[in-house]
Amino acid sequence: MEEGFGEANWSTDRVHSLSRRSESAQVIPITTSNPTSEEDGADYIASSAADWGGGELNPQDAWLPLTESRNGNTISATFHLLCSGIGIQALLLPVALATLGWAWGIICLSLAFSWQLYTIWLLVHLHESNSRTRYSRYLDLAMIAFGQKLGKFSSLVPVMYLSAGTCVQLIIIGGGTIQLLIRTMCKDGATCNAKPLTGTECYLVFMCMAIVVAQCFPNLNSIARVSLIGTITAIVYCTMIWALSIGKGRPRDISYDPLPLESTIATYGGILNALGIIFLAFRGHNVILEIQGTLPSSPKHPSHKRMWSGVTMSYVLIAMCLFPLAIGGYWAYGNKEPFSNGAILKAISQFHGHNTSQYVLGLIYIIIVINCLTTYQIYGMVVFDNMEIRYTSRKKERCPRWLRIVIRLLFGGLTFFIAVAFPFLGSLSPLIGGFTSVPLTYAYPCFMWIAIKKPRLHGGMWCTNVALGCFGLFLSLLFVAAAAWNLAVNGLNANFFKP
Repeated sequence: MEEGFGEANWSTDRVHSLSRRSESAQVIPITTSNPTSEEDGADYIASSAADWGGGELNPQDAWLPLTESRNGNTISATFHLLCSGIGIQALLLPVALATLGWAWGIICLSLAFSWQLYTIWLLVHLHESNSRTRYSRYLDLAMIAFGQKLGKFSSLVPVMYLSAGTCVQLIIIGGGTIQLLIRTMCKDGATCNAKPLTGTECYLVFMCMAIVVAQCFPNLNSIARVSLIGTITAIVYCTMIWALSIGKGRPRDISYDPLPLESTIATYGGILNALGIIFLAFRGHNVILEIQGTLPSSPKHPSHKRMWSGVTMSYVLIAMCLFPLAIGGYWAYGNKEPFSNGAILKAISQFHGHNTSQYVLGLIYIIIVINCLTTYQIYGMVVFDNMEIRYTSRKKERCPRWLRIVIRLLFGGLTFFIAVAFPFLGSLSPLIGGFTSVPLTYAYPCFMWIAIKKPRLHGGMWCTNVALGCFGLFLSLLFVAAAAWNLAVNGLNANFFKP
């Protein structure tokens, strides 16, 4: 899947253009107005460089979905960050605490939060070079930092998986939640005469809604209101879930002692899987530069100031969602927390389903579906951008409206097919995330800083980034090994084409 999305959409013309450009090359001045035609676009790209010394890395950026509008602000960036940063994977955090215990669980969660916030700071300050050239895509920055071949090798598959692969998982989660909503409201068919939708039909319903929304917004900056809805729904469902868990009280015989395992290897494997859950709970680094690319920039007001203000506000709210969710869920269910997708949500149904209104559960499911629809737009925009790059690089003009519609329809159809073909993709997330999300989030930004900023050898920043980068790669290998061991021991329910 990753190869299909990556290699097919990443234009060789763009790769060669990146290799020909450097910070000493002539750059394209940035403005905040949008071209309305191909001729205007050419004027937009070739506008006078006398305004300031900044510029675009790619001449076609004025025509592409991620960068054609630079009119964003701190608030819109905050909405994008919150919508892309809070995901359904956070519902597994109580499971991690059930393995690690109170002290180590909270310590590891705090360390992972601080580490990923530090790498965001690095990315935000790497977005613009000293010559004011802007790198508005993670792949662009990787290829500038590591070179064309190594940058593409190390980052292409992770970026494409964390964009297109996330969209596939959102179809699986959103479609599955629609099915849960129907079962809950119909009480498993007791109150509804109509035949319930199958898993495939629920996936199709979700995909159709997602693509209809995608057709209404041409670029990343234009979906700020969609991200606002995603932000509200994410905060609401996280708050409702942990508040409901605490408010209903703890079931009997709750214990906070880790469950005994058969062997020492199993114990260490469980610990590594718990750490993997914590480190994979933080997402969105593959769209940080893209979100920052929607902000205007000038010598007096560089984009990193607005972006960092947005990051600060958004991650305060993210911490206020994730930490109560982890701590409250563990307090409520202890080691009885079920290890499955949406663990704490399943625990509510399992332990409190008899005394919880079906309308409350139904409301939570509706909010989760809406959140998945909004998040799909952000991660899908990265793929739409990569698909349009091929056209703009060869035709030297912006994509016509009809072609954008076709691209979004094709992408929706492809992600729907993959979701139906591999409905168990969520079970592979720890394995795939170990070699995609972990290095991209925790390791690569540290090495990028060293390669681009060139801090003093053996100085504080140099030592810090080398240590964190190497440790991030080491953790990536450990998480992959632990996930593979877990699959080998417990097996995989590979229900191909049976969602």
